[in-house]
Amino acid sequence: MYRIPLSENLFTSQNQIIAQSEHFTITAFAYPQNIASLKVQNSRGFVEILPFMGQILWDAQFDGHSLRMDNLFSRPQRGSEIIDTYGCFSFHSGLLTGGCPAPEDTHPLHGEFPCAPMDKAWLEIDENSVRVVSEYEYVRGFGHHYLAIPSVTLRANRPRFDIGMKVKNLSAYQAMPLLYMCHMNYAYVEQGVMRQNIPDNAFQLRRTVPAHVKPTPAWQAFNDEILSGKVDGSVLNRPDCYDPEIVYFADNLAQYGEDLEFELHNPATNTTFSTRFSSAEFPHATRWILNNPDQKVAAFVLPATARPEGYLAAEKAGTVQWLQPNEEKSFTVNTGIKDA
Repeated sequence: MYRIPLSENLFTSQNQIIAQSEHFTITAFAYPQNIASLKVQNSRGFVEILPFMGQILWDAQFDGHSLRMDNLFSRPQRGSEIIDTYGCFSFHSGLLTGGCPAPEDTHPLHGEFPCAPMDKAWLEIDENSVRVVSEYEYVRGFGHHYLAIPSVTLRANRPRFDIGMKVKNLSAYQAMPLLYMCHMNYAYVEQGVMRQNIPDNAFQLRRTVPAHVKPTPAWQAFNDEILSGKVDGSVLNRPDCYDPEIVYFADNLAQYGEDLEFELHNPATNTTFSTRFSSAEFPHATRWILNNPDQKVAAFVLPATARPEGYLAAEKAGTVQWLQPNEEKSFTVNTGIKDA
């Protein structure tokens, strides 16, 4: 395996191939505001990663299909919160807090990590894979201290990739809270069918209304139809009804087994997006659907350690995980297009 350090000076306004092999082409580029972008391409498509900005996975395309939601952003933007640049395919939500803050919460949307400035980044390359790794040390006086190592791994000739996160509590004496979600913003699919290897009724419609959701009579009526069973929530055949967003939660996933797979099938193209993960790492899952002229997303599964309803809600539910001093945890999600 070859390890290649990445310097921010490597990224300029001109595309530059920095590594190439029989199976891969790796290109460096900088958007305005000096936002570094790394494109890793194989024979099936590519992933585009922002290695120094939260290791956001900005874009992903395989077999001619874009995986990413329709959005308002033509390019990444500098910001302190993920909503400042909400055009990406995926980001890391967390880590000390997470989800949509309730009025009593004090944390930003999806926590402190999504746009964090990475301290270093590098490539790990072998004959059959490319792994992009970033590293970030969070430390606050009289606060928490952790090391986070996000990664993306693309293999040769595969329309799928791994998203990884490793977190280590660097405190010598105090435990740190951990709330983590791998937030993948998949494209909305007309007439799409969502399915999974757990029961359909494992997903329950969200009954709370967060501050950013402004209910309308039509939206409330659609919620009522879902609850009464008149609407099949697994089929995306009501495009006018997903604004505001429709959200489902599935909890205690370990009861259904350890190796889980969730899918979004496009009958028009016979293409299936899928996501695989372990319920031992991610005991909760969220489904998020939004469709309006500006944003179209069918996040058919967002694996997480807790529901994304803010820190205080997770604390009340007893789902905040805790890392003891020098303890570390790792998370891996495999996602992309499912081969026939």
